[in-house]
Amino acid sequence: MEGILLLSINFLIMVTQTEFVLPAFSRGFHLITDIVLQKAGKLPETGLLHLFIMHTSAGICINENADSTVLDDFETVFNRMVPENQPYYSHTVEGSDDMPAHIKSVLAGTELTIPIHQGKLRLGTWQGIYLCEFRNHARARKIVASVIS
Repeated sequence: MEGILLLSINFLIMVTQTEFVLPAFSRGFHLITDIVLQKAGKLPETGLLHLFIMHTSAGICINENADSTVLDDFETVFNRMVPENQPYYSHTVEGSDDMPAHIKSVLAGTELTIPIHQGKLRLGTWQGIYLCEFRNHARARKIVASVIS
């Protein structure tokens, strides 16, 4: 007969949350790591930072922050995968870039979770946090940052 070990651990989880607004960026991929760190405030020694963008035509991602040509290639690939002005789009009332922006947002994602270690984001050497702006005439974008420790 196998035994079952029950372990009771008491701990307190602290969650702080802030909402901030990014300024309007042009279409493309924009490094926002420094803005996120400024708006998130002092990070705990260990924990998680969860970011959520409150929009359906933009996304957030983590990727290389050393070579800007990576971002150009992202834009090229996303535009080839999801082109504008396609006859099969039904949702066209907000412009030819709107429906593709919704699809690209699904592909890029709208949330990230990043470990915090020794009071800093545990990003790789060449990693940065990016706003993925998919609209031609973008507006300010809201982000919710939750720190879990």
